[in-house]
Amino acid sequence: MSLSEAEKLNVSDNDIYFSVGIHPWDIPKLEKGWESRLEKICEHKAVIMVGECGFDKNTDVSFDAQKAVFDNHIRVSESFKMPLIIHCVGYYNELAVIKKQFNPEQKWIIHGFRGKPQLADQLIRNGFYLSFGERYNPESVKITALDRIFIETDESKKPIKEIYQEISELKGCEIESLLVSSSEIFNL
Repeated sequence: MSLSEAEKLNVSDNDIYFSVGIHPWDIPKLEKGWESRLEKICEHKAVIMVGECGFDKNTDVSFDAQKAVFDNHIRVSESFKMPLIIHCVGYYNELAVIKKQFNPEQKWIIHGFRGKPQLADQLIRNGFYLSFGERYNPESVKITALDRIFIETDESKKPIKEIYQEISELKGCEIESLLVSSSEIFNL
């Protein structure tokens, strides 16, 4: 959700949670003071994650500019003790190096992971969590431990229940096992 969208929200339902962050594609649109706006929004009780933020080789924004914005998100994630939701296209090695440099206490979750099992294994060994949506590599799901899996819809029209069902069948577990894992990670 964008900063402007988040600032307009009036969430009173205790069962609605969201994340807020700057997507790499939106960096050129950033206005002065975005950092303090992000922090202010993170004070809202419905915000439980920071992001989607990260890196994308398919944008004209330089890696250094993307890293500067990402570094701020890391700081906010750590300060507010919230998981970091990461968009990453083409910069996985660089992302692993950044994670080692920062040595964060909060969980780093790769959003919309579709990569091969080898990449999934590399990321998991480096302490990342993987979030799977409508499109995913079944072999990557199979090798990912339950306590490292998240399920998402993002912009998919497929109901989240269907994605949970598919993933639970691949993992050979009950849907409840996936739900418990996510709830524990987010302290819900």
